[in-house]
Amino acid sequence: MGVVVKLAGARDAKASLAPLIALVEEDMGHVNRIILDRARSNVELIPELARHLIDSGGKRLRPMLTLAAARLCGYAGDGHVRLAASVEFMHTATLLHDDVVDESNLRRGKTAARLLWGNEASVLVGDFLLGQAFKMMVDVGSLGALRILSDAAAIIAEGEVMQLITAKNTETTEDDYLAVIDAKTAALFAAAAEVGAVIAGRPKSEAAALRSYGRNLGLAFQLVDDALDYSGEQSMLGKSVGDDFREGKITLPVVLGYRRGNAAERTFWQRTLQEGNIGEDDLAEAMGLMKRHNALSDTLERARHYGAIARDALAIFPDCEANAALLEAIEFCVDRPF
Repeated sequence: MGVVVKLAGARDAKASLAPLIALVEEDMGHVNRIILDRARSNVELIPELARHLIDSGGKRLRPMLTLAAARLCGYAGDGHVRLAASVEFMHTATLLHDDVVDESNLRRGKTAARLLWGNEASVLVGDFLLGQAFKMMVDVGSLGALRILSDAAAIIAEGEVMQLITAKNTETTEDDYLAVIDAKTAALFAAAAEVGAVIAGRPKSEAAALRSYGRNLGLAFQLVDDALDYSGEQSMLGKSVGDDFREGKITLPVVLGYRRGNAAERTFWQRTLQEGNIGEDDLAEAMGLMKRHNALSDTLERARHYGAIARDALAIFPDCEANAALLEAIEFCVDRPF
């Protein structure tokens, strides 16, 4: 059982997603109804498995970015709602696929779908949700939005393969790891924000700014996730603390801890992560090494760096409720406890 540690340099989390949630509350009601409707199927297992994950909650941050970006750009139609639902279905599909690849047992505090229905069903239902996502994109009729989200789907798949290549490889560099999360996580954040400008017919400069905002927010979000896996509380995270360690994942805290360690410490990382020979006290030892080499606090500093880039990306937009909500979302993602 891991110990919960206070991250050095971490600030008390005062920012919240409340302004963003309030901004898009009505639209998210429509998104949720579409999600439930599009998860239906005459094949009984499909809605049953999909509902298991959909009903387990989650922040729904990615679809909220689409809605808020459309609001920021003055969009007045309803296509952004279907695009937001598409984004959430893409995300849900990747979660189902991820849990199979990572052999995860928990997802958002509930038993992972793969344990209840099997790996094959999880992968195939994920594929069904991806299909539904693309059908909704076509329904919207925006070729630009379709291109952006389909490109993101391909990039995410590449990121998954890149992660397989780096798995259990302690020689992974920081650049290698950033390339993985840029594809696996940040690509969907970037696309989710960018389509808000595209569907509103805004200039390329605004679409590019929102893409930059989403990408850098996604990088910051994932880096905080990396740190929380070695420092958060299981009841808040919705997964066991140390899951990344037990699964042999090479995340930034590991990369920094390994690179900064001495020969004996590197042997520890090789034994536990590369060979999978993990003892009862090894998670606590890993946390201790990360603390010794400031791996967790420096991971958070990296996250703050990307958060600052995301903040600057929004500077071209006028001050308004949507801009303020998107700005506060950065602070939440960087300083969140879960």
